Amino acid sequence: MKPVTNGYSDIERAAIYRVIRERRDVRTGYLPGALDDGTIERLLRAAHNAPSVGLMQPWRFIVVRDAGLRAAVHGNFLEANSAAAAIYRGERAEFYSGLKLEGLLEAPQHLCVVCDGTSQQGHGLGRHTIPQSAAYSVVCAVQNLWLAARAEGVGVGWISIVDPPGIKKLLRIPEHMDLVAYLCLGYVRKFAATPDLERAGWEFRVDAASLIRADFFDQPYSCSQADQ
Repeated sequence: MKPVTNGYSDIERAAIYRVIRERRDVRTGYLPGALDDGTIERLLRAAHNAPSVGLMQPWRFIVVRDAGLRAAVHGNFLEANSAAAAIYRGERAEFYSGLKLEGLLEAPQHLCVVCDGTSQQGHGLGRHTIPQSAAYSVVCAVQNLWLAARAEGVGVGWISIVDPPGIKKLLRIPEHMDLVAYLCLGYVRKFAATPDLERAGWEFRVDAASLIRADFFDQPYSCSQADQ
C-alpha cells in the first residue's frame, strides 16, 4: 500500500529538508535594522505551533530591543564566559578564547524564551513521570522558530553562556519560571555553508549511522534494515 503524502509536493518536501540542513547558529554578521513586527509575529506563531506535553504550551517569549538591556545581557555573557573559559587548559584554552560565541551587541533584537513549568494548562497530562517534558516542549518551540527564521532569511544565535538567575533578574522574569533559551535575532549578511564550530575545527558532525541502535542500545542499526 502506498503511504499517504498529505499533498506535499516533491519541491515542498525538498524545501523542508533544505531548511533543516541549512539552519545555522549565527554569531556574527547581523544587519543593524530590527525585524518588523509582522516578521517577529510570524516567527512567534511558528514557535507557538510546536507540540507540547498535554497541550500545555508552557513557552513564554520576551522580545528585547532596548539597547541598554541588550548591553546588560552582554555584560552577563562576559562574566559567564570568563568562568566557562577557566575550565580549559593549554591549546584548548587558547582555541576557546579565539572563538566567536555571541552576537549580542550586533543583533538588533534578542528573544528570551522561558518555561512556565507550573502552569496548569494541560491538566498535568504527561508530566507525572517526566516533568522535564515541559522544558522539552519549549525547546521544540525554539526549533520551530529557528527553522522558520532560516526560511525568512533571519539569523538566530542561541547564547547558552549566560547566568540564568542574572538574566531573570534583569528581565523581571518570575522566580518560578525557567530560562530555556536566550537568542540573538536579526537579518544577516549571509549564512555560512557549514556550522561555525565545525569550520573553526572545534568539533565535527558525526555520521548519523553511528548514533542509531536497533531494538537494544548495544545492537547497532544497519542501514540495510530500512529496506526490509
